[in-house]
Parts: sequence; C-alpha cells; structure tokens
Amino acid sequence: MQSVNIKIINNSLNPLPAYETEGSAGMDLRANLENEITLAPLQRALVPTGLYIELPLGYEAQVRPRSGLAIKHGITCLNSPGTIDSDYRGEIKIILVNISNESFTIQHGERIAQMIIHPVVKATWESVKVLKESKRGEGGFGHTGK
Repeated sequence: MQSVNIKIINNSLNPLPAYETEGSAGMDLRANLENEITLAPLQRALVPTGLYIELPLGYEAQVRPRSGLAIKHGITCLNSPGTIDSDYRGEIKIILVNISNESFTIQHGERIAQMIIHPVVKATWESVKVLKESKRGEGGFGHTGK
C-alpha cells in the first residue's frame, strides 16, 4: 500500500483524521462546532472541520459521505465526491444535506464524512477528426439493459 506524507494543521479539539482499520480507504472527518447544527429535511449546511492540509503536488483529497449517516439518518454530502486540490490551503468544510423526512442534529466531534487521498493524473488533449470504434459505440444511460 502506497503512503504519502501530508502536512496538517488541526485547529479543532478533535483527533486527527485516522484510518479506523488496516483496510480502510478513507479517514473520518469530524465536525468542529461551537454550537450544534440541526438540519431540517432537505436543508443543507457547510460544516467546518478545523482542519487545513497541504497536499503534495500530484494528489487530491476526495470528500465522500459516510455510509452509516446515509442509511441511518439520510445525511449525505453534496458535490460528492468533493475534491480538495493540492494548492488549496483553506479550512476543509463539508457540504451536508438531509434527504430524510426528519430533522438531524450534528454535534461537535461527530464523524460527518470521510476523506480519501488519491493521486491525480493530468490529461493532455489530442484533437482528432474520428475516434476509434468500440463495441459499445454511442450507447449510454442504461443501453445494456442491466
């Protein structure tokens, strides 16, 4: 498994993000709140974490929902997966939305999302007049019938 060193400032009272198990791909991010936030149905909020990171060039951090919050409470991340670019130095904040029929209260220290560190591949474009044919062709949006 590949490892990369990432500089971090933790301006919260929460522990640093950590892998919960040896096989975990993501690290939990926690809410850094002075006051709890209650999300009504279909309401969204920008939730601070108190974390600032310096990713090496060639990496991104992806912010994704936590499956437990999604299935148990209908809380998920908008703009998912969210991308934190290597040159961003601001606080990591999570866009949460309540897609359930009941209000949900976010407490300080609650695990609200997960973050995955991922290498980035830069593309270069090659303009052509024709693309190579494939078995799929132009079929999309469920064309396989499965």
